[in-house]
Amino acid sequence: MRLEGEAKLLRIFVGERDKVEHKPLYEALVHRARNAGLAGATVIRAVEGFGAGSIIHKAKLLELSEDLPFIVEIVDSEEKIEKFLDVVDELFENAKAGGLVTMEKVQIIKYTSGRENRSAI
Repeated sequence: MRLEGEAKLLRIFVGERDKVEHKPLYEALVHRARNAGLAGATVIRAVEGFGAGSIIHKAKLLELSEDLPFIVEIVDSEEKIEKFLDVVDELFENAKAGGLVTMEKVQIIKYTSGRENRSAI
């Protein structure tokens, strides 16, 4: 089954060292997104990047960085994403971490097996 429509993409950039209650911030974001009933979330580990401090973090075979950039992408309806921003604020505050959040409208195409019992976006 193919479903199409508009949605909102929330992209959250965090560091590997960012923690909330001894758990990685990216993990806390994904678990809270799932608990909030959002449609989906993915964590992407970057191989190189820099943020506000202009320090380059990169992964190389012989010199492994311990603070690589991570990107959490969450897709759902605009209303649900806007509501979830309060959770993002709370987690960043508790982590005492900096980061970057971007949002954009996206056109989605979702393929389902027809066996899913979750509602479509």
